Amino acid sequence: MAGAIASRMSFSSLKRKQPKTFTVRIITMDAEMEFSCEVKWKGKDLFDLVCRTLGLRETWFFGLQYTIKDTVAWLKMDKKVLDHDVPTEEPVTFHFLAKFYPENAEEELVQEITQHLFFLQVKKQILDEKIYCPPEASVLLASYAVQAKYGDYDPTVHQRGFLAQEELLPKRVINLYQMTPEMWEERITAWYAEHRGRARDEAEMEYLKIAQDLEMYGVNYFAIRNKKGTELLLGVDALGLHIYDPENRLTPKISFPWNEIRNISYSDKEFTIKPLDKKIDVFKFNSSKLRVNKLILQLCIGNHDLFMRRRKADSLEVQQMKAQAREEKARKQMERQRLAREKQMREEAERTRDELERRLLQLKEEATMANEALMRSEETADLLAEKAQITEEEAKLLAQKAAEAEQEMQRIKATAIRTEEEKRLMEQKVLEAEMLALKMAEESERRAKEADQLKQDLQEARESERRAKQKLLEITSKSSYTPMNSGTTALPADLPSFNLISESLSFDFKDTDMKRLSMEIEKEKVEYMEKSKHLQEQLNELKTEIEALKLKERETALDILHNENADRGNSKHNTIKKLTLQSTKSRVAFFEEL
Repeated sequence: MAGAIASRMSFSSLKRKQPKTFTVRIITMDAEMEFSCEVKWKGKDLFDLVCRTLGLRETWFFGLQYTIKDTVAWLKMDKKVLDHDVPTEEPVTFHFLAKFYPENAEEELVQEITQHLFFLQVKKQILDEKIYCPPEASVLLASYAVQAKYGDYDPTVHQRGFLAQEELLPKRVINLYQMTPEMWEERITAWYAEHRGRARDEAEMEYLKIAQDLEMYGVNYFAIRNKKGTELLLGVDALGLHIYDPENRLTPKISFPWNEIRNISYSDKEFTIKPLDKKIDVFKFNSSKLRVNKLILQLCIGNHDLFMRRRKADSLEVQQMKAQAREEKARKQMERQRLAREKQMREEAERTRDELERRLLQLKEEATMANEALMRSEETADLLAEKAQITEEEAKLLAQKAAEAEQEMQRIKATAIRTEEEKRLMEQKVLEAEMLALKMAEESERRAKEADQLKQDLQEARESERRAKQKLLEITSKSSYTPMNSGTTALPADLPSFNLISESLSFDFKDTDMKRLSMEIEKEKVEYMEKSKHLQEQLNELKTEIEALKLKERETALDILHNENADRGNSKHNTIKKLTLQSTKSRVAFFEEL
């Protein structure tokens, strides 16, 4: 009895100690996960669990997003998960997304998983037209997306129509041109074929490097009003705060870099910005909702922290991650090279095998032909043997008849031999006489020709002698000939001489590593400029090629604005640079007067 009571007590005690839990669903860009969370967990506990599950260490770019009454919100790290205004139905759903964007993806994004998540998110934003992308750049980005998914182009595998089910271009771009899906695929594939040798992470990074130069990349837009009540758009991104006309999200009217801002705060719907220069008055604006102000403040604080962090030396953690990333990249490069060598050897072996098979087939055909020829030769030999036998028998008959004829001839000759001998002697004497007369006539004619030839040679010799005497008289009558000296053309004395004296070259650098680094940076800069130039030429070529197929009446307001910026030579970065050349005070005053 006592044992049963003790058992029930321990069970009830264990039951009381079990923490209450709830189910959370996390949706990333390419997967869904479910976790059982304790009621007491804070946002950081859940966020850390997701990051560990993904193997993500660059956590500062990401957050857990949810929606409240059509307004985006982010899970706070120091607040309990269930204390947020999240739906009570389980599973509670959050989206794991990039909250902050890097200034330079190639330099800042270290881990491959970080690059991949950014690639998927930016790609979706471009396809959903949350980031404006011009048509020619859309095709180029699509080609890198195909490289990331399918690997190297293989015409035997990637045949016409293999992209038919892929969503690669914004619908706005497709509707803007009179082009069939096959025509778009042909242009995407042409660039896709040029990306041979790029691994998935390299193709995704090239995608991000192009996308980060798009005007709307990484910008969060909010509707605001200034003191005068003018409706404007506030843009928050990695570089600072930007003010836009509501009809033009591509080109800001005013920009304030983060290094010019000292403090940001809000009270109810009013937002206050304090410039770094204390002599400059603060400027204020109003948003539509208090919740929006909270979101703006979160984004401002996070972007400002990352902005300042980029301008300091990397932390030990980041240095370790970059070192590991370099090692991993080198290992993958070696692995790719090994696989490439194996692939090349396999292809060579297959080519050799195909050649041997072709040669074997050729030899078989030759052997068949030789065998057929041998059979024909044997048949011909049998026919020839039969014919030879018949010919031999005919020859025997002919020989027999010839012997009989010979005997008859001998008899006739014996009868007429005496008369014939006498007649032959007479004919021979007559023939000899005729031959002697003919020889004498030929000799006489030959002698006459020789005499004529001698006369002609004598006349030519006398003519040659006369001409030689005349030439000699002409030469002796002329004045003596003075030959010209073959002088050389002298170089002008004042022509400068170029001497390269190695001793005159000097370097101000004291550290050899610094010199090597500078050379590498300069080399990379030149390569980047050449690559950018080639890329721009390709984009311009495609733009020109498809321009004739454009339906002008379908151009959106952003298409027109982008074309105007392109005609003026304006880009995302040089526009912001021009805006920040003005003083902070004048920009604040301009904002107040809008």
